[in-house]
Amino acid sequence: MKLFQQMLVAGATLSLLAPIAAQASDIVNIEEMNSYSRSKKKKTPRFDHKTFANDFSDVSNNKGDINGLEVQRNQFEAGTFSETTTMDGKAVMWAGAVDGGNEFGGSEDTQTGYTFTMNLNTSFSGDDNLYVRLKTGEQGDQWKNKYTYHIETKDNSDLLEVDKMWYTFPLGEKVTAFVGPRIENYYMYITPSIYKPGALKSFKLGGNSNFGASTDVGYGLKYELDNGIGFATNVVDKGADEGEGWFAPGNAIKWDSQIAYTTDRWHVSGTLSNARNWSAHDYNATTMGRQVARDSIGYALRAYWMPEETGTTVPEISVGYDTKSYGGVFTAGNTTQANSYMVGFTWKDMIQADDRIGIAFTQPLSATEVQGGGDTGEVGAQVWEAYYSFRPNDSMEITPAIFGGNDIAADEDDDIFGLLVTSKFKF
Repeated sequence: MKLFQQMLVAGATLSLLAPIAAQASDIVNIEEMNSYSRSKKKKTPRFDHKTFANDFSDVSNNKGDINGLEVQRNQFEAGTFSETTTMDGKAVMWAGAVDGGNEFGGSEDTQTGYTFTMNLNTSFSGDDNLYVRLKTGEQGDQWKNKYTYHIETKDNSDLLEVDKMWYTFPLGEKVTAFVGPRIENYYMYITPSIYKPGALKSFKLGGNSNFGASTDVGYGLKYELDNGIGFATNVVDKGADEGEGWFAPGNAIKWDSQIAYTTDRWHVSGTLSNARNWSAHDYNATTMGRQVARDSIGYALRAYWMPEETGTTVPEISVGYDTKSYGGVFTAGNTTQANSYMVGFTWKDMIQADDRIGIAFTQPLSATEVQGGGDTGEVGAQVWEAYYSFRPNDSMEITPAIFGGNDIAADEDDDIFGLLVTSKFKF
């Protein structure tokens, strides 16, 4: 099926979503849909220890076999959450196609994907938090390909697994500590970018060239002052719970340190990444930029600015610039230096409340120097995306998007154009 036909299929799919969503809203229109009304306080519903137990409290007030009901209630409550545990989650589904996807091991077929996530948060002292994220998902191979990696992709073949787990606790008034078997180091940063990608992971965190994915054993600290100055540092070791253990020579290890200044409307930061055997920068990199070296040093500069009011023609702006130096490279022609940049624009509340228009552009991490000198062989890779995100109600979000790029992998034939529709359901 050609891309034009696939676009028609995807467009038809989107057109079907709207009436289905509208019908669903009519069917469950209880008490004039107060829970979805935008005139009410908007808050994602969370389950806690009282969510189910209250039902038994109401029943037990009626006449009948009180003892029997009490036994049922006690048995049920034994499996519910503690008083300090809350749960929220989301389900995400998408469908789309990529013209040119077959140029770098992918496909031009229309492919789908989904993820399902549950977040559990528990506090033991009121100031600490144990975070556990359970997640599953499956998607077509095109959305697992690093050149077109969907922002929501989770490749674990429908298995529900512990995806994140760490414990957060204060050290004094200004310092927060993190430790856990499944930390994600960029969760411990002071937020470096406010651009939210609508299609590709390449645009996450102001460009994914130095940050990447890092979930594994680790720990870190974050120090924030009242005047907007902040500092964060953390270490992740992807082999600490395997083989030779913590900091073994063959492990993939990354140590990030960030210094930032943040006000109500703007932010600037710099992050130093010291890595060994690291490959997660390939979410936004050319073939040459994906160099995996024994040691590497990266610098990530980030900034953002937002206008005083939304709903105007003036957008939020996020920018990022990354450099990466690879050590221990001895083979002639292999990359020793690379850089990338990203610019993202966001307009909010333009057509209706809580909608979002996003446009972003990036040069993926590309070689600028190679061992032995000479031409790098890069051909000027560029990637872009544009999307419109809107909410039929407070718990749903639909995002049609287009994206594209030229010379994104290794040569001038690696050009793509994609069409995508993503739907999110939060609870």
